[in-house]
Amino acid sequence: MPRFGPIKRRDLIRNMKSFGFEGPFSGGRHQFMIKDDKTVRIPNPHERDIGRDLLKRILRQAKISKAKWEKL
Repeated sequence: MPRFGPIKRRDLIRNMKSFGFEGPFSGGRHQFMIKDDKTVRIPNPHERDIGRDLLKRILRQAKISKAKWEKL
């Protein structure tokens, strides 16, 4: 169960795939993942974890609730 907090980029991608998203695909400035009609931008790889605020925005784009995320 991933907790709702800082997360590594590769863990975010793995968890998004478990929700049925495909990718990441190359885009303009950022990579993105797709599920049905939803497109979610994934932050560029860097050395730090993805923070709570950015994770919250990504999950909102993906229409994944905090409860569903933590239940995974």
